[in-house]
Amino acid sequence: MEEARRVISVIVLNEASVLSRISGLFSGRGYNIDSLTVAPIPDSKYSRVTIVTAGSVRVIEQITKQLHKLIPVLKVYEHADLVEKEMAMVKIPLSESISDIEALAHAYNGRIVNVSHDTLIVMVADEPHRVGHFLEAIKRFHPKEIVRSGSVALER
Repeated sequence: MEEARRVISVIVLNEASVLSRISGLFSGRGYNIDSLTVAPIPDSKYSRVTIVTAGSVRVIEQITKQLHKLIPVLKVYEHADLVEKEMAMVKIPLSESISDIEALAHAYNGRIVNVSHDTLIVMVADEPHRVGHFLEAIKRFHPKEIVRSGSVALER
């Protein structure tokens, strides 16, 4: 059976222990979470959990059925037609070419967001595969530190 990358959104009541129950459901069944992002939904008592995982259609159906059974889950859906973005920040020595770094960042919907006495920080926000390409390309500038967020997604 073919394992494919899947994006699942879960709308939950914003309360303690919800995230541990969701991650426990995955780990208890041996499913890996590639990315997990949680944020409150503005002007509500709910949060959106965006999960990126991989599995066959059957496995994803099983995961979504199990998520529906968790309390206080309100809604679970696997995205079909979605807009998905991810963010990364990279700390680079100031001895590197600022104009080259800026041009590269710009090509990936990014920019320099901070400059200190010996480093600069560049941030990009794009589709996950493009963020991966940026992180490969930026290696030639000898990054000191890299952080990458999880995916966020909305149905079109």
